[in-house]
Amino acid sequence: MMASPNDQEARIAIVDSSTLVAPPNNTGTGQSRRPNEKAPLLTQRRLFRSLGGFTNGISAPFNFTSNESSGGYTEFGSSIGSLNGAGLESEGGSSQRTLGTFSGVFCPVALSMFSALLFLRVGFIVGNSGLVESLIQFVIAYGILLFTVLSICAISTNGAVEGGGAYFMISRTLGPEFGGAIGALFIFANLVSSALYVTGCVEGLVDNFGPGGSLIADGSEGLPNTRWYRFLYCSGLNFINLIVSLAGSSYFAKTSAAVLAIVGVSLTSVIASFFQQELEVKLPDGNDIAKHDNISYGAFTGFSANTFNENMQSHYGKDYTTADGDIVNFAVVFGVLFSGVTGIMAGANMSGELKNPGRSIPKGTLSAVGFTFLIYVLLSFLAAASCSNFLLRNDYIFMMGVNFWPPFVSIGILTATFSASLSNLIGASRVLEAVAKDDIFGVFLRFVANGTTRSGNPIVAVFVSFVMVELFLLIGSLNVIAQLNSVLFLLSYFAMNLACLGLDLTSAPNFRPAFKYFSVHTAFVGLVGTLIMMFVINAIYACLSIIACLVLVMMLHLLTPTQTDNWGSISQALIFHQVRKYLLLLDSRKEHVKFWRPHMLLFVANPRSACPMIDFVNDLKKSGLYVLGHVLQGDFDQMETDPASDTYSHWLGLVDHLKVKAFIELTVSRSIREGMQHLIRICGLGAMRPNTIVFGFHDDTPPVDFFGVTSDSPRPYKTDKFHDVFTLRNSQDERVTTTEYVEMIKDVIKMNKNLCLCRNMHLLDKQKISRSKHMFIDAWPINFFSGDVNSFMESTSLFLLQIACILNMTSTWKGLTLRVFLLSTSATTSVDSASREAELRKLLQVFRIKARTVVVPWDSVLSVQLPNGFPDEKPNAIEANPQWPLKNIRPDYIRSVNTMIKEHSTNTAVNFVYLPEPPANSAEYSLYFNHLACLSEGVGPCVMVHGVSPVTSTTI
Repeated sequence: MMASPNDQEARIAIVDSSTLVAPPNNTGTGQSRRPNEKAPLLTQRRLFRSLGGFTNGISAPFNFTSNESSGGYTEFGSSIGSLNGAGLESEGGSSQRTLGTFSGVFCPVALSMFSALLFLRVGFIVGNSGLVESLIQFVIAYGILLFTVLSICAISTNGAVEGGGAYFMISRTLGPEFGGAIGALFIFANLVSSALYVTGCVEGLVDNFGPGGSLIADGSEGLPNTRWYRFLYCSGLNFINLIVSLAGSSYFAKTSAAVLAIVGVSLTSVIASFFQQELEVKLPDGNDIAKHDNISYGAFTGFSANTFNENMQSHYGKDYTTADGDIVNFAVVFGVLFSGVTGIMAGANMSGELKNPGRSIPKGTLSAVGFTFLIYVLLSFLAAASCSNFLLRNDYIFMMGVNFWPPFVSIGILTATFSASLSNLIGASRVLEAVAKDDIFGVFLRFVANGTTRSGNPIVAVFVSFVMVELFLLIGSLNVIAQLNSVLFLLSYFAMNLACLGLDLTSAPNFRPAFKYFSVHTAFVGLVGTLIMMFVINAIYACLSIIACLVLVMMLHLLTPTQTDNWGSISQALIFHQVRKYLLLLDSRKEHVKFWRPHMLLFVANPRSACPMIDFVNDLKKSGLYVLGHVLQGDFDQMETDPASDTYSHWLGLVDHLKVKAFIELTVSRSIREGMQHLIRICGLGAMRPNTIVFGFHDDTPPVDFFGVTSDSPRPYKTDKFHDVFTLRNSQDERVTTTEYVEMIKDVIKMNKNLCLCRNMHLLDKQKISRSKHMFIDAWPINFFSGDVNSFMESTSLFLLQIACILNMTSTWKGLTLRVFLLSTSATTSVDSASREAELRKLLQVFRIKARTVVVPWDSVLSVQLPNGFPDEKPNAIEANPQWPLKNIRPDYIRSVNTMIKEHSTNTAVNFVYLPEPPANSAEYSLYFNHLACLSEGVGPCVMVHGVSPVTSTTI
């Protein structure tokens, strides 16, 4: 039935709102997607095209029914797990994806795992290790590979898999740095493997068709066998690989299928040959160990119980292929075995060519692993039951000697090694293209990304890979780095297991692969197994490869472009997982004062004029929580969008520019005071909340543009990144009134938070401070609104000393001297004055505060406030009323205090001054503010401090 227009509109609306279509990345961060940035999954246009119009209904592409033949996952999961294969086109169109499961995954993986091991090393393994240990080794090796394959299957069915195979999956999970490093080493390993297999194929050609070859008639010279002729043969085979790779993935698939068929015929002939009668097999001419004992033949007994029993146990001996006849042991045999079966990524490397990678990679890889395992086990049993142990240990190519027609084995060796070289070359080119497209290595590989045909064939990447293989062939003998090659493959498997393990441990909701036969335990076993095998094969190469990987990770961390930000990195998920866990363990009821640290919430009206203050508070936090808060004033109901979300990314950019370790909290409110209350209440998480609030001072000082590149502002703050944001306000454009400002001070204290008011911070020059050794940090722990100079043990005084000490502990301020001021009057005897100073020094010593005490006479200052001197009952009066009524505090007295502070601040970097509590009567707010303004006028950078709770401890 044809859909009506209304139905079509409804379906369009459904598609538009589907989570399958990636929205522009501007929700919550204010960041819009870059023009050249791909959507994480697919675009609307591709989704519409994949639906083929709307006449068939929106549910047509997805089948929600279970499919038992899907390898443990549903058809819907398979479709979502690989959107490219469920009718949803990837970049470049569906014409790029032509390979199925058998030709694209099974054949390359099976051939790579057979390679030369199938015909050349079964005798070596069984003859030395015996059947029992050989089977154990195969089980261990394939167990490690199986767990790695399970990790590959899980990741490949958890989202759309594009070109690049292992590199793509690792980089999109572990991040660009780790993915790029593994990708570079993986490319190197594939290229060297291709050269190794080409060399092996040529050796087979020369051994069979060269002088004295087994397939050359007597008297015939055969193929010339010199170094440069060998290089010519290698180049010819490499050129054939180039032609097949340039022809495209369809020709590669046909070639792989044909080669597998040939290998299958050769393998069938080998299996059939085991069922013949006993015969004598001539040993290789190169076996000097057998020649030394004057033995030229080994026994093929046919199926025999005695032979089977003989080969059950290990018989480790000398390896006749080595120059000195090295003794073989379990580790050597296992290393040879494992090195030969590490081709499990051959199918995943073709992910960009697969019609449905999310389905083909799991099914094809698992089938190939199971198939090759059964073949190896079968050959091991047949060889152990029919070949003498002497034959197995002294003729690694015994299969040719026992075969009905020996050329079958020769053809099998040549085709298997040639196919493995082709698979590695085309795999390396695909990974190289993916790395180049991601622009991780910048201009070095950018030309590779531009050399892809419309059909998706990476021509330039293929040519580069071809040239690199040629260069490796020029080396001559590649056996010296064969083990390094195996270690590099294992390193990529290690990264794959690490990625899967990390995804599972983070419990990320979006990690729900369609493939279900994996767990955190299988990933962990694969991780540990691959790591151990790296060192079993060669410990030195393992260390070198890990070091090389870490060096590349660090380099890419510094050079990685920003367009990789949208990939996602598992490190963020792991950090979140751990932070959440430990935040739940952080119990506010168990807080103790000896572990107190300042958690700062700094309210910033405009970052453009507040850079020094932001930088200063960053030093003041002492590894505590640091939050930059900003209140956007307005009626949210009248706003079309959320201004906090729109500007959030600019604030994050500010944090990066100023290099401060701070979080950002923005809110929208009808008034600044109300917004401040919101932020103080909701800022933080769990027990990790701000305990100290910091304001700038409310005065008429003209704002300074510290971002201005033409201004005289300190160099670290200058930038043109924010020329369209953070507009500099005129000093007359008041966001809060004086009354509201004092009310905000009262609100902070009422909410039981410590308070710091910063003034004149635009005069702070950290560069000058870091160079100077003769500047001071001054602390005035005296409530000038009461005249009480003895109350050092109250909360505000102790908080003031603590915060000044913390500043003096930071690297920039460590070279300055902390001074604590003590006031004295003529009414105080010299004995009392000395006693009070000693008491202060003892207090500082108890609190481990390294400071210099300075006694300042202030009779002239106090006489302005108390012209008649101290009354006899003053001590009792102070206890009864520690703070003078504001109306009784004379302005001249405050100005005198200000003058006294300035006289002692000639070389002071910052002053910490006691902040008295605001009055209860709102009618006195203006007077209170005027006193504060007068007190701190012209004293340089100044912090007025008020404490509400204990912050120091004398206990261990």
